[in-house]
Amino acid sequence: MTRSATTAPQPLPPRLTAELDGPFAVFLIGARVNQPWNLPAWLPVFRAMPRMLRELHAQPELGLLGGQTHGTTLIQYWRSAEHLHAYAHARDHAHLPAWRAFNQAARRHPGAVGIWHETYLIQPGAYETVYVDMPPFGLGRAGTLVPATGRRQSAQGRLNAQPSEVRT
Repeated sequence: MTRSATTAPQPLPPRLTAELDGPFAVFLIGARVNQPWNLPAWLPVFRAMPRMLRELHAQPELGLLGGQTHGTTLIQYWRSAEHLHAYAHARDHAHLPAWRAFNQAARRHPGAVGIWHETYLIQPGAYETVYVDMPPFGLGRAGTLVPATGRRQSAQGRLNAQPSEVRT
């Protein structure tokens, strides 16, 4: 079978890097099902996250810049730790009721599901990224993708360059 011009693969994106103006927070959160047979203990945890993500995407003023899920791990990029904490503690948003429900279920079913999270505060120039032959991914989905050329060509150059220094 011959390949026609209409079915030829599209060129892959060039070598890119991501930039994000100002400081930001990286939030990693995940879960581990320790008792897969105990559905009432862990299913609510997995049902709550899509509801929170819909809310965050519908209201960008809450501070979520972007993110993605990998298995049971969610990587998020937030405008600031203050935005993240405000959302986590807001009585009028989806997280706090879900967190309370999780804690109640955890008391009823100890050890059935584990959760974890980590928060990293990132200052301008204190991160570097490169994406080669990749669609937008990671910080590239939350920030701005720019060509990895000039000072941005090497990891060291990306770490030392502030966005205002390398913009053309």
